[in-house]
Amino acid sequence: MGLFKKNIFGQYLILKKWIIRIIGTLSHRRYRGFNELQIEGSDILRNLPDTNVLFISNHQTYFADVVAMFHVFNAALSGRDDNIKNVSYLWNPKLNIYYVAAKETMKSGFLPKIFAYAGSISIERTWRSSGEDVNRQVKMSDISNINKALNDGWVITFPQGTTTPFKPIRKGTAHIIKRYKPIVVPIVIDGFRRSFDKKGIRIKKKNILQSMEIKAPLDIDYDVESIDQIVEKIEFAIEQHSSFLKVISKEALLENESLNKKRDW
Repeated sequence: MGLFKKNIFGQYLILKKWIIRIIGTLSHRRYRGFNELQIEGSDILRNLPDTNVLFISNHQTYFADVVAMFHVFNAALSGRDDNIKNVSYLWNPKLNIYYVAAKETMKSGFLPKIFAYAGSISIERTWRSSGEDVNRQVKMSDISNINKALNDGWVITFPQGTTTPFKPIRKGTAHIIKRYKPIVVPIVIDGFRRSFDKKGIRIKKKNILQSMEIKAPLDIDYDVESIDQIVEKIEFAIEQHSSFLKVISKEALLENESLNKKRDW
């Protein structure tokens, strides 16, 4: 790699590499130390092509989710099976990993700007801005940048566009899938909301079991399936369909009943 070589967005790769190394080293104990990250599906990552892969995931914090994925992806590509032991996998990180994030979030301070250099595709949200509901047109340059990133490597996106669970899937993700036909890999995460604050920077609670499940790529007929059908597939794949909410509510009810019986005893 040349010292002054740039990626498709004009970022110096040597600088991006060192940012990933430093952030990764500083954050490692957040997933293996203060808390423990349970991983499933590393072998799926090793069998993916180098480009045109879109990861879809539920979202729990602004930054901790993505940082964890950078750890897991690079550890898996370095031969580790469902673990992030020995942070040396960050010495040669995969540099063509990108993630979709709200532009206002990535410009909200010095640290987010550093995170942005590590691989952010910053877009303007069409439904929310500065804490207010808005309704504006999609910027074609944002769509074009996502396409450029897919052509260059892997892209992580959070199709709900919010850290609030069970919110609707934004149809923009389905349009991108139908238009650019990437391999779509679902990821389901849990425990991050309990471990960190909303930004995913401050540790809120220790000794929390975090989990990340990488699922097999979705079987999508890009030419036949409608946008609504793809949206529904995404909802089920990342376990954000309303049916999962009913299951969670039932489990919580049963757990409460069990606790009450113990108290009565």
